[in-house]
Amino acid sequence: MKKIKLKKSVVYSMCITLGLLLIGMLWYIDASQKSLTTKNEEDLIYVSKLFEDNIVSVVATSATIQRPYTSQEVKPLNNFYDYKSDEQTQQNAIINYDTTYIQNSGVSYGGINDTFDVVSVLPGKVTSVKEDKLMGKIVTIEHESGIITTYKSLSEVTIKEGDNVAQSTVIGKAGDSNLEKDLGKHVLFEITANGSYLNPENCYNKTVDQLVNNN
Repeated sequence: MKKIKLKKSVVYSMCITLGLLLIGMLWYIDASQKSLTTKNEEDLIYVSKLFEDNIVSVVATSATIQRPYTSQEVKPLNNFYDYKSDEQTQQNAIINYDTTYIQNSGVSYGGINDTFDVVSVLPGKVTSVKEDKLMGKIVTIEHESGIITTYKSLSEVTIKEGDNVAQSTVIGKAGDSNLEKDLGKHVLFEITANGSYLNPENCYNKTVDQLVNNN
């Protein structure tokens, strides 16, 4: 068999070509791995941001409604007017002002000689802070699911309209009102669900969902 003898220049060219091909392949593999790694990192960042922007607690809890005061000495002074209640309860839910009889749409709390802190019963947004000649300073707070609470007969207010308040935030101090002078320092607390007045005494320790679903 006849041997083929290649010139040195050809051998050198082939070696260089093979070397360049090998380097090109190594570069391509490295670039592909970096691209894959970068894409995975971008996907991970995107997914992480997606969850951060739409955080939803797996165990969703709704705060229970607390009383609009923290002092254990404070007590109910009158009743919420409910046409279904007995006659004695209804009588204690009638406000007599200047020969005019008014059905009580909330419950007044007081019974101590001094003023006391009035607090938000739920987290929410303050939608109104105003003063009334009969009822003193009045604060209205809007909560989730159409729940609105109103705090009347305040002597001072420590929050302002537009504030977001947490549950138990002190919103003011109990005061006097020209509508119910005989009650002394008190707060008249009202709560509505989708526009309907509820008896506050039936709302405490219940969640917003329970109130909305039962009314």
